[in-house]
Amino acid sequence: MFQGKTLVLSGGTKGIGKDIIYQFAQQGCDIAFTYNSQEEEAKNIAADLSATFGVKAKYYPLNILEPEQYRDLFKEIDKDFERVDFFISNAIISGRPVVGGFAPFMRLKPKGMSNIYTATVLAFVVGAQEAAKRMMQVGGGSIVSLSSTGNLVHIENYTGHGSSKAAVETVVKYAALELAEENIRVNAVSGGPIETDALKKFPKYDELKKGIVERTPLGRIGRPDDLGGVAKFLCTEDAKWITGQTIIVDGGSTFS
Repeated sequence: MFQGKTLVLSGGTKGIGKDIIYQFAQQGCDIAFTYNSQEEEAKNIAADLSATFGVKAKYYPLNILEPEQYRDLFKEIDKDFERVDFFISNAIISGRPVVGGFAPFMRLKPKGMSNIYTATVLAFVVGAQEAAKRMMQVGGGSIVSLSSTGNLVHIENYTGHGSSKAAVETVVKYAALELAEENIRVNAVSGGPIETDALKKFPKYDELKKGIVERTPLGRIGRPDDLGGVAKFLCTEDAKWITGQTIIVDGGSTFS
């Protein structure tokens, strides 16, 4: 399906990002992915992708709190790969950088909210810009931003993230309109609660998970491959008439 093509993905060492690069590699796609701190894990993943699927796989450091790093990152990717066909913005931040952003409304702080916005929206903008420049050289491509239904339903302490997800989904629409003439499609995948390390860091996780399962019509919490499969679909020819959209993948929980 993706033989001879290249995916660039941010945040590929675990969770949704890791699932996506494995799904693409299984279809013959070469992989360029980023990591923040888990260099050894990134090295192991790249080696496994190459050995298992026979694709080229390279890993690169990236701090999404410094979006301008994308410019140098893509210059390095240019040295290793002949083309860029797909870009998926997946990396997120957690821990100390989100202090003041992951909090009840009355305890929100500008710095924490700004960090979340930078990692979610500005990093997507710069990464997508750099990817689009390469896609223009090969006749088009597909750009996907991972998002969250936290901008549609209330999640405790999620104001900073939810507002940034709403913003990136709006950026996706503008990018889709302006890049359409270059045959570059831009979409978002908005996930309901997915069982990842990031979700497990939420307060009272076990109680949270139980509530998610109870109110989800399909009767379970989401898995990384639930989002990964849709992100992959948006990069296929089957999705050639889809752009500027946010695809909700939530087991029916947004409406329930």
